[in-house]
Amino acid sequence: MSDKKKPDVIIIDPESKKQTEQQKKPVTMGERMRHVVTLALFCVFALLVGIATGCLDALFGIILLKVSDIRESFPYWLIPFLPAAGLLLYFMYDRFGKETKEGMNLVFGQAQNSKTNIRLRLIPFVTLSTWITHLFGGSAGREGVAVQIGGTLGSFASRYIDKRHADAKRVMTIAGMAAGFAGLFRTPMAAVFFASEVICAGRLEVNALLPALIAAYVASFVSGLLGLERFTFDLGIDVELSPVLIAVLCMSGILFGIVGGGFAFLLRLAKKKLAVLLKNPYIRIAAGGAFVSVISLLLYSGRYSGLGTNLINDALAGNVYYYDFILKFILTVVTISVGFQGGEVTPLFAIGATLGAVIGIIFNLPVVLFAALGYAAVFGSATNTLIAPMFIGIEVFGYRYTPYFFAVCALAYIFNGNNSIYSKQRKITIRHA
Repeated sequence: MSDKKKPDVIIIDPESKKQTEQQKKPVTMGERMRHVVTLALFCVFALLVGIATGCLDALFGIILLKVSDIRESFPYWLIPFLPAAGLLLYFMYDRFGKETKEGMNLVFGQAQNSKTNIRLRLIPFVTLSTWITHLFGGSAGREGVAVQIGGTLGSFASRYIDKRHADAKRVMTIAGMAAGFAGLFRTPMAAVFFASEVICAGRLEVNALLPALIAAYVASFVSGLLGLERFTFDLGIDVELSPVLIAVLCMSGILFGIVGGGFAFLLRLAKKKLAVLLKNPYIRIAAGGAFVSVISLLLYSGRYSGLGTNLINDALAGNVYYYDFILKFILTVVTISVGFQGGEVTPLFAIGATLGAVIGIIFNLPVVLFAALGYAAVFGSATNTLIAPMFIGIEVFGYRYTPYFFAVCALAYIFNGNNSIYSKQRKITIRHA
């Protein structure tokens, strides 16, 4: 019997095992030179992907804001037609874009080295369908489009490198995802970490770090140059720690984690249950659209339609209803689960900000601080990411509040139940010996 002690924890991760085996082999000078040339190619293509993604993000984002303005000006003329818009969207995908219907799942597949390729037609399909969703009052986001644009372009670019590097598709897709997120939100640091950690919860894709960094900063710069504005907000307060504040911060982090994780869980459950209850996809999207449009019109003429930026602004001003986060939560789950396009991140910002504002009001603490913390933490807990939400809070609201974002986002991540809005997100499995 061997005297060697067995390890207490075994991390079951094929990619890590493959990398460890490769590291054991001696590296020759020729291999080092090939590595340098390949890295240079990654950087060049990351630059090109960043430029292209920044341009498309700017086009998409600017038109989306104009579309939202039109809906807000004529809510009673447009929101009632959301069911009809849903029928049009499903027909469009069913007739002309079946291979693009999976959307984010296709992008995640590319980042996980799937053998199938994404067709470039995904970009116009997801862009147009998201504009339609927002024009007629669906409660959806926009990051899904941006990440799909960047991921598709990155995957396409990898075809010119894949003969030199086995993980070219993974690296360039992640770089493209970072470019998409950064080009739309203009938060490149958060974008790099989001793309690097969202593919596999609990692990950073460090091999893609340099291309992601280049693509993200270039895309953010280009989209800004083309007129897409960045959302920033100066909290303008000095925070003094006290036992009460520490206790409420801890409670808030846990609550943000439960709400974000609950959103991801219920979104997955709603998709599954609705597919069984309403097997015909045309009936499903029309019924869901009717529900969302009726509720939206009955409640404050579309207050809960679209991205939810109006709710974010109200939350930061302390002008919220106690049930704002609940209604935005429900309408977003229904909108996405029945088949409308867009994303979940901006609605998650709104859900978190309004919930945080309510916590601040209840405990008579700085409302603007808790709205900002909820903005970042609920996003992180719903996407099952840790570092990205910290950085998005820092980039949007200021570096001086870093300790608060760190603590609250960490607690939210711990208490999210390991749920994610992305069904293809992998999780490292740990087995105790």
